Amino acid sequence: MIDHVSLGVRDLARARKFYDAALKPLGYRCLSEGDTSLGYGGDGVALWIGVTASPVPPDARSNLHFCFTAPTRKSVDAFHAAALAAGGRDNGKPGLRADYDAHYYAAFVIDPDGYRIEAYCGRTSA
Repeated sequence: MIDHVSLGVRDLARARKFYDAALKPLGYRCLSEGDTSLGYGGDGVALWIGVTASPVPPDARSNLHFCFTAPTRKSVDAFHAAALAAGGRDNGKPGLRADYDAHYYAAFVIDPDGYRIEAYCGRTSA
């Protein structure tokens, strides 16, 4: 349904440090880079990050967040640890979210620009 999403940031180098680290455990990497943009994905770019002087101000009450599919529960754990080490803030430690689904394993972070990011695995094993 969705081909890609784009986020505006003020500091591309800071965003790159965060997203390179956070997305690597999920199997995603920077596939495109330029002076003003980065493109992340697996087989193709699904997340564009671009420099702008006026990014949309993040609002935790808006319910806006971006969820990335993780291949394993261990990769969700690694995403969370890497994101925190790269400047993110905790917004929900890795674990089952039984109120979502019996097998919904996820972790939540806030990136350095204030965007809410999630990694999710629906598999029943590690």
